[in-house]
Amino acid sequence: QVQLVESGGGLVQAGGSLRLSCAASGIMFSINHAGWYRQGSGKQRELVARITMGGSTSYVDSVKGRFTISRDSAKNTVYLQMNSLKPEDTAVYYCAVGDYSMASIKSWGQGTQVTVSS
Repeated sequence: QVQLVESGGGLVQAGGSLRLSCAASGIMFSINHAGWYRQGSGKQRELVARITMGGSTSYVDSVKGRFTISRDSAKNTVYLQMNSLKPEDTAVYYCAVGDYSMASIKSWGQGTQVTVSS
């Protein structure tokens, strides 16, 4: 049974930083593609950052230069380092495992709330 557990969310002031973690069981990040999504209130869920099995990364334009996705294969954990946070980054952040483009998702985490105050 695949389980993805996110942690690290919270309340932070604009300009601050948070690091989200996604620990997996029942699946190995090192041989799967993974990503972080977010869904703000009243908004559609969007793919924020993606890391492929080979370690390549990609980001939505709105977070480029501020967010970094990484993977620790020994801990079977994927991270999202978020710097220079803005109020518009406020959302529930979800970890997911899927295909190369993340168009087809194998498993979702339960989500962690990130709130950025102005």
